[in-house]
Amino acid sequence: MAENDLISMLIWLGELIVASWALSYGAEHLSLKYGAKFIGRTVLSIATTLPEIAIVAYAAVAGNYGVAIGAGLGSNLLMMTLGLSIMLIIATTRLSKAPLRGLDVSTFKLDKIFLFITAIVSAILFIDGYNYFDGFVFVGMFIAYFIMALHEMKVDKNKESLVSISNNELTRQNKNDYKDNEKKHPIKEEEAAATATTSAAIASKSEADLMKVKGNFQDISKAHNRQLIKALLIFTAGIVGILIGAEPFIHSLEGVSVDIGISAIVLSVIISPIAGEMPEKLSLMILARKGAHGASIAISNVLGSKILNNTLLLAIAVFGAIYHGGFLSTIPSNTLLSYQMILVTVVTIAALIPMLKREIGLRVGIMLLGLYIVSLIIQYFLPHQTHT
Repeated sequence: MAENDLISMLIWLGELIVASWALSYGAEHLSLKYGAKFIGRTVLSIATTLPEIAIVAYAAVAGNYGVAIGAGLGSNLLMMTLGLSIMLIIATTRLSKAPLRGLDVSTFKLDKIFLFITAIVSAILFIDGYNYFDGFVFVGMFIAYFIMALHEMKVDKNKESLVSISNNELTRQNKNDYKDNEKKHPIKEEEAAATATTSAAIASKSEADLMKVKGNFQDISKAHNRQLIKALLIFTAGIVGILIGAEPFIHSLEGVSVDIGISAIVLSVIISPIAGEMPEKLSLMILARKGAHGASIAISNVLGSKILNNTLLLAIAVFGAIYHGGFLSTIPSNTLLSYQMILVTVVTIAALIPMLKREIGLRVGIMLLGLYIVSLIIQYFLPHQTHT
């Protein structure tokens, strides 16, 4: 029986990993159309958190509240340490196509503040367990973050528009200066005739080139549309795969926990994120190899998805509990979950401290890797059984 449960868990874990890869591929390509920073914070963050959302939702609806909360905590523990560490090591070494000396994190000030606040608030609210009121608080914090991200996207677009207008004004000024120069220094009739003849020849050639460019542009546009359709189909397949695999993965996880005598909560903190965070880990590694722009998207994805874990994911757990047991249902606090909550909150804050600087680099990546190893050692000494 124990062997069957383990094999089942590994099979469904593999299914979730494949579905997560599909989700990651589709989300990354779709983000190219709609802007990097906003997509990294919101759409890509939600997409890469979807496996965790599915796992938490299924666990909460089934009444496995410890697994639901543990999966969210494990996600934050893994990605704020090992996830960021891998991304930094890749981005700042020859593993990247364009290695960086450091990553500028000064533009993510609001993300860091939101992550700090949501980590502290979620820990405080858990002192007496989570209820419907806490669920609405989490939803409110998520909406506030989304509005902030939307506002910053509009500000960035306005800045881009101002730069474009400034460039157009500069071009127009150069043309005017050229015309003024012609008036001050008129050319001879023979030179004018020669110039006119040359201009006509160039115009004729330019028209042919323009038609060719238009044709190429249409071909590129069609190829781009096909790529978007392909990305959307793969993204959809990933969603279906996640929704299929989440429930049996939870059941097999419970079976293994019973067989080996370790709480499902502990397993959900350590094992569940391997499957649930696979899209994010893949996205981080792919983006980190693309230089400064890709690494910036990766940072926004990590911070955004962890804020989602502290808001939207916990709200889903609360409303799943309400669906299971009624409107006044509470996700109770117990010794095991309380220790896990304290550990993850402390690790999150510790991981945020280096980001107070303008840049983070390889040294911070190694420090975060060490922090992950220390957290696993602490897990060994924490209680493995639930005591209320």
